[in-house]
Amino acid sequence: MGAHTPAPWSQNEDAVPDLVHVFSRLYAARFPIRRLRPIDAYGGTDERSLDADNTSAFNCRYVIGPGPRRWSVHAYGEAIDVNPVENPYLEGGRVHPRAGRAYLDRARARPGMAFRGGVLVRAFAAVGWQWGGRWAGSPDYQHFSSTGG
Repeated sequence: MGAHTPAPWSQNEDAVPDLVHVFSRLYAARFPIRRLRPIDAYGGTDERSLDADNTSAFNCRYVIGPGPRRWSVHAYGEAIDVNPVENPYLEGGRVHPRAGRAYLDRARARPGMAFRGGVLVRAFAAVGWQWGGRWAGSPDYQHFSSTGG
């Protein structure tokens, strides 16, 4: 690792003010967060956390999806996945988590969903975080990050 690259397992304290602001806005708007537990509650297994509809941030893991094996921005504490069942990740025809299939119709807004112009997407945009729901080809509706990745 380079001199300016933090260890992938280090949590990013710089993200805290942004996330306090975002979740304060979501709380004030009564936006439903289904579950919010550390990834340790699921043995560090992303799929178990997703299946439980758990909103999670720090997880020392590799990127899920195509391309070279590299650390996820979750490993750097610079990303959060919100309500993964209501906001699934689409990867090569697979839906993560599987229960998210019921929420693939993004035109039908339901509680807990991220959608363009919605309170969840606006709250993250207000602090400069980007939404994975805008990714062409493999949208990740649950994913928000400070880096865009």
